Amino acid sequence: MLFLSPRGAKGLSALLTAALLAGTAVSPTLAQTPAAAPAQSAPQVPTPTAAGPASVADLAERLQDSVVNISTTQKAEGTEGEGAVPPPQLPEGSPFQDFFDDFFKDRNQGGQGGQKVQSLGSGFVVDAEQGTIVTNNHVIADADEIEVNFPDGDTLKAELVGTDTKTDIAVLKVDPKQKQLRAVQFGDSDKMRIGDWVMAIGNPFGLGGTVTVGIVSARNRDINSGPYDDFIQTDAAINRGNSGGPLFNMYGEVVGINTAIISPSGGSIGIGFSIPAKLASGVVDQLREFGETRRGWLGVRIQPVTEEISESLGMKGTKGALVAGVIKGGPVDDGTIQPGDVILKFDGKDVASMRDLPRVVAESPVGKAVDVLIVRKGKEETVKVTLGRLEDNDQAADDTDTENDESNGAEPKTQSPAVSSVLGMSLGELNEEARKSFGVAKEVNGVVVTEVKPDTPAAERGIQKGDVITEIGQETVTSPKQVNDRITALKNQGRKNALLMLASKTGELRFVTVRID
Repeated sequence: MLFLSPRGAKGLSALLTAALLAGTAVSPTLAQTPAAAPAQSAPQVPTPTAAGPASVADLAERLQDSVVNISTTQKAEGTEGEGAVPPPQLPEGSPFQDFFDDFFKDRNQGGQGGQKVQSLGSGFVVDAEQGTIVTNNHVIADADEIEVNFPDGDTLKAELVGTDTKTDIAVLKVDPKQKQLRAVQFGDSDKMRIGDWVMAIGNPFGLGGTVTVGIVSARNRDINSGPYDDFIQTDAAINRGNSGGPLFNMYGEVVGINTAIISPSGGSIGIGFSIPAKLASGVVDQLREFGETRRGWLGVRIQPVTEEISESLGMKGTKGALVAGVIKGGPVDDGTIQPGDVILKFDGKDVASMRDLPRVVAESPVGKAVDVLIVRKGKEETVKVTLGRLEDNDQAADDTDTENDESNGAEPKTQSPAVSSVLGMSLGELNEEARKSFGVAKEVNGVVVTEVKPDTPAAERGIQKGDVITEIGQETVTSPKQVNDRITALKNQGRKNALLMLASKTGELRFVTVRID
């Protein structure tokens, strides 16, 4: 199970230790229905009750056989000098040969030379005929042997079908001819509401099948564990060994896969997280079909739309994802989508914030042509793009890196003379001398920042000398005078902030807003 420290809950990815969880949901049909209130003219306050939901015993009994324990073994094979102790060389036929062979064999298997590391987690059967079982990737990571232990005591060897590290999901397969299996189905996690009852079944602390009940505490949680975080938060108790187990709704459908908890001690404090079934089911289907994931890829770099950026673009609200750059050779490198565009909808799905876009793109089929609603220079328009495949371009984000003379971080020996000063920045022409001085790549064009004064609007936004201003207010600038003219024009329009597109020395783009009032 993944443990998240409360103090570091904001940067959870660095604090996720190997601790996962499992959850089960309680069916709404089993919840106790309160008696109808007597008719009165004045509003009535509901009578408090300590009864809680009706018994979930029937539901738990029906589901328990589908939840399994996952046991893995990793053989840490060593060599002499790494923990393995070689047996002494004895004369041929020595009566002590067998004794020393057994002694040193046992010693090395218990030491670093042949140590077996075991871990426990949970999982659940999703296809009885095929013997398909779902769990967390971190439960079986680096395992040499995987065994599936069933509630009735039976154990079957499992083979790994495929894994996805980005969502922490793994698919296993056992021989269905060796045992009759009972499967559970994925439900619609999007229908889960805060306050709905859920039930978790898993194997906490290696105790065997355990049932806990709670509610959905929150939706769409981002715990910084991966690019597609969209967790269901629940207070159903989940502990060590629950990782990879199911979170059920009250209809007995899997609405989540328990994955992580926040805990100072390793035990449940009522803050657990589950991968929503909508995300998990798509990954499981791809792993079963291809043995790997095949995600859609748009080929853009994005950043959040802040209030300052929204005001600079003349937008209402901070929804959407701001395109900071387009990856060379990517699906939209033809100008369909451009830096400075704000993506509001993708394939009919709203992009409420920046982190929504990677998830909806990844869930789309490779090669699919989709409509994308964007805001470009203050106007909404719809463009059509055809998605590429993400896995083929994992390193694409680094393709724009180019070598330069300043790669070691040394200060430039000379600087271009400043031609203009604005917002705390000294600016200069990006000529050959400036390129050499600051190590700016040939592909970068604009106006170079030669100096930034402390305690100024530019310094507050992290602008540094050597940065190159390529656009202001979504209009290209190539000289210090154009920068001054654009700032003056924005002031005259009553704007409080200027939206600057900056290029690093290597050409990587980003947007910043700088106060001009």
